[in-house]
Amino acid sequence: MLVTGSSSGIGKATALKFAQEGARVVINYKSNIDGGKEVVKEIEKLGGRAISIQADVADPQQVKKMFIQVVKEFETVDILINNAGLATAKPFLEITQKDLETEFGKNFFSMVYCAQEAARLMQKNGGRIINMSSICGGVDSSPCTSILTFTTAKAAVSMLTKVLAKTLAPKILVNAVAPGFTLTRFWDGMSKKDEDELLETTLTKSWVGADEIADAFVYLTKSDSITGQVLVVDGGYTINNR
Repeated sequence: MLVTGSSSGIGKATALKFAQEGARVVINYKSNIDGGKEVVKEIEKLGGRAISIQADVADPQQVKKMFIQVVKEFETVDILINNAGLATAKPFLEITQKDLETEFGKNFFSMVYCAQEAARLMQKNGGRIINMSSICGGVDSSPCTSILTFTTAKAAVSMLTKVLAKTLAPKILVNAVAPGFTLTRFWDGMSKKDEDELLETTLTKSWVGADEIADAFVYLTKSDSITGQVLVVDGGYTINNR
């Protein structure tokens, strides 16, 4: 299996969780080489098998080369977790063409490129593709409006998931996970006051853990009946803010 953007954060938690489930894992990173190596070491300590591959998944040529390496090492890919992404806050009137290209490249086009390569490998024996969406792709609340390009890209990911589920059925099942406010480095530097105000908008009054998102990915890969769905894991934020 392949987890994009898995040298830290949710991607790392997901890679470790699948390793515990017995999967052979490909760690992907763009620049965090030390993080990639560390995740491989942690998986090996668990008795699992893993490799790390450097590739910018927003670049289709690098994606192709990555999949060639994966096939050489593991012969195929049966599970793809499209996790890599980027969120940058910027006022709407200041957003440039470069901003759009960068954010859609990381958050949407990368998933298309990786899904294409994975689907080619999965056509014969089947597989699972799970995309990382976001609650911001389905709500218009204030925490999401400040990251407009990310929000619109994630909305595209949710629709891509549904379209691919129809396109690739019945052998390849395609789903997405839409996390809420997950405790990652994205929130570093937030004041205690802002944190309390943010979490007050959820029903659980707490952060979503990276391990909980990883659990959602594992759950979706084990089902033979779920496809075309976006699984929301947000501590009740969405229902609390309708």
